[in-house]
Amino acid sequence: MFTGIVENQAKLINISQKGSNKTFTLESSIANELKIDQSISHNGVCLTVEKTSGASYEVTAIEETLLKTNLGELKIGVTLNLERCLAANGRFDGHIVQGHVDQTGKLVSVENKDGSYILTFSYEASTGNITVEKGSICINGVSLTVFNSTDNSFSVALIPYTWDHTNLGQLTVGDSVNLEFDILGKYMQKILSKTA
Repeated sequence: MFTGIVENQAKLINISQKGSNKTFTLESSIANELKIDQSISHNGVCLTVEKTSGASYEVTAIEETLLKTNLGELKIGVTLNLERCLAANGRFDGHIVQGHVDQTGKLVSVENKDGSYILTFSYEASTGNITVEKGSICINGVSLTVFNSTDNSFSVALIPYTWDHTNLGQLTVGDSVNLEFDILGKYMQKILSKTA
């Protein structure tokens, strides 16, 4: 389990195709702290550390993950947001994040509000995922609060720290992002759909 509070970033230095899967080699200042079989959130996608070597490590995304996320679109040199699993004695600073991306979305607009930033995203509504006003959303592994919620779009506000310390500040209009919708909302939607 994760909280959507990014603790570090990694630079993608190699991609290798293995059948229908892709193995990513990444460099990060926390690489030497990672352990084999450890789960790490990469842009909101839970992946297992398979190999470590000094300042780098490897993870593999299977075909299902590549189809549901933007990981298959990654190019060497990009920066990914990292979060290690929530420690049992840690603080719960964000919201419940599983590292299981529901779908991708597209950045529609970026508005500079003289120190903060408003980002608006669209997504395919036919998947049944929803946002609610002041609810939580996880974008590329970052826990954020929704506003301007519609059936197929929403906005979030970024403080300068989030803009500077996650890859959300590097996005351009049209970029694809990983979206994990709030787990509590997904359960409520499932329950309500069975009673309707």
